[in-house]
Amino acid sequence: MTTPAGSGAGFGSVSWWGLSPALDLQAESPPMAPDSQANTEHGTPELDVLLLGSVDGRHLLRTLAQAALWSPRKFHFYVLENNLEAVARHILFFSLALEDPEKMGLQERSEVFLEVWGNALLRPSVAAFVRAQAERLARLVPEPDRLAEQLPWLSLGALKFRERDALEAVFRFWAGGEKGPETFPMSRLWDMRLRHYLGSRYDARRGVSDWDLHMKLHDRGARVIHTREFRRWRDTGVAFELRDSSAYQLPNRTLASGRLLSHHGERVAARGYWGDIATGPFVAFGIETDDESLLRTSNGQPVKTAGEITQHNVTELFRAMATWGHPSAAPGDPDEVPGEVNGTPEPAPSPGSFTVHFLPLGSTQTLHHRSCYKGRFQLLYVACGMVHLLSPELGACVAPGGRLIVELARYLVDVRQEQLQGFCDRVGELARAAGFAPQPGTGPSESFARFYKCEDSAPIDAAVDSGILHAETLAPPPELLVPPPEATNSPSEDLAQPLQGQIPLSEPLQLPSESQASLEALAPPTGSQTPKPESLPGPSEIMTSPIS
Repeated sequence: MTTPAGSGAGFGSVSWWGLSPALDLQAESPPMAPDSQANTEHGTPELDVLLLGSVDGRHLLRTLAQAALWSPRKFHFYVLENNLEAVARHILFFSLALEDPEKMGLQERSEVFLEVWGNALLRPSVAAFVRAQAERLARLVPEPDRLAEQLPWLSLGALKFRERDALEAVFRFWAGGEKGPETFPMSRLWDMRLRHYLGSRYDARRGVSDWDLHMKLHDRGARVIHTREFRRWRDTGVAFELRDSSAYQLPNRTLASGRLLSHHGERVAARGYWGDIATGPFVAFGIETDDESLLRTSNGQPVKTAGEITQHNVTELFRAMATWGHPSAAPGDPDEVPGEVNGTPEPAPSPGSFTVHFLPLGSTQTLHHRSCYKGRFQLLYVACGMVHLLSPELGACVAPGGRLIVELARYLVDVRQEQLQGFCDRVGELARAAGFAPQPGTGPSESFARFYKCEDSAPIDAAVDSGILHAETLAPPPELLVPPPEATNSPSEDLAQPLQGQIPLSEPLQLPSESQASLEALAPPTGSQTPKPESLPGPSEIMTSPIS
C-alpha cells in the first residue's frame, strides 16, 4: 500500500502548528486613519482582527512583539478554531509568553515553548511545567472572575457553556487526570501514523524524508531546514532537540485530540494523534528572520539550521513580549527592555492593550447575524485548512476597505505543483464571491494571498434575497480545501476505546494486514466482526484512552 503523492494524508485532520511564516498583522492591516476607531476613554485607536485556524498564535505573538515599531494601538484578536485543544494551546502559549521573568528566565521560556509547541516527546521538567500550568488553567476556566483577574488579556465569554466545560476537561487531561503510561503513548501513535502514511515505503522512510525535503521544501524556499533535523522529526516527532536525545521520554499531551467514532451503531469518543507528520513545525519561525546574518550561506549551504533560527526568533519574540505581561518589572532587567530613546527606557505597553477573544466552534456562518461583528474587522486571516469557510457571510464581517489574508499550501509536501496552482485559483474565486478583490501594490507571494474588501460590495442579506449568490459561487472547495482522505475516506478497520461511562467495546477492531503487525502491542484482534467501512478512521487515527 503506497501512499501516492498529492494525497494530503501527511497533513492530518488537526493542525498544531502553522504552515507559513509568522506575520505582523499590524503591517497587513489598512492604514490607520487619525480619527478612526478612537477609544473615547483612552484616545487609542483600535485594531480588530478575526483569525480562522491560526492554531499556534504565532501571528498574534509577532504582532505584539512588533508593536513598539508602530503608533500605540489597542488590539482585539478574535480567534476561531475547529477544536478546543487548539484553543487550549493558544492559552498555554500566551501564559508562557507572559510568564513573570522572575519566575522563569527568557531562555527557559523559549526552550519550553519550542518543546511544547513542536515536539511529540518532552523532557521531564517541561512535562512538569505543562502539568502545573494545566492544573492552574483548569481551575480558572470555570471561574470567570478569577480568570479576568489573573489573565486580563483572555476572554472566553463568547464560548458556549459546554465548550468551556470541554476546555476544562482538556486542561484536566494535560494535568495528568488520567494516569498511566498507556494513556497517550505518543511514540507508538507516531509510528503507526508513519506506517499508514508511507505504506510500502516505510522501510525506505529515510530516503522518502530526504526526497520530500530536498525536492519539495528546499525547492519551495525552506532551504535552511537541515537534513538531520528533518529526518529526526519524521522518525520520532522531536523537531527541536535542545538537550541530549535520551532526555525526551514523556509524551506531549497537548498534541492529543479527541474524535467521535461510530462503532456498531454507537458513537464512541476516543483520543489520538492526527496532526502533521509530513512538513513539520520548522516553517512558522524557522525560515525567515529579521537578522539577515542567520540566513547567510557558505559554499552554497546555510550556516544555520531551521531549529537554530527558530530558537533565535522565539527568544527575541519573548524578549519583546515581556513588557506586555509585566511592564513594571521590565525597566530593571536589561535583558527584557525592548529599547531606549535618548537614554530613557521606552514606556512599556499596558497589559490591557490587547485582548484575545475565542469564538464558538463552527460559528463562521453565523457571525454576520450579530450586529457587533457585522462590518467590524479591519483584517481577516484564514489558514489554508479553513479556506472552505471563506464565504459571503464571513465577508460581511469585514469593514469596507478591510484586508483579507489567506494562507496558501506552499509548504504542504503532499501537494503537487499543479495542485498548488489550483488551490490559488480556488482561493481567488472564493475571495471574489465573498466581496474581496486582489490587493493592488503587493508583490508576488507564494505563502499568502492578499485581498481587500470592495467598498461597493453588496450586503449579504441583499445578495441572498436578489439571487446574486449562485450555487456555484458557494460550492465547496476542491479536494485541497477539505480534510484529507485520511480523515474522510478511511480504511475499513481500526482500534479505539470508548468514553468512560459508555458500554465498552466487546472486541478491538482489526487493522488491514499491512499495519496489523505494528499494532499487536496495543491489542491483538480477538474477533472477526468489523464495523461498516465508512464509520471508522484509518490506522493513523488510533485512539488509545477514553476521554474523561
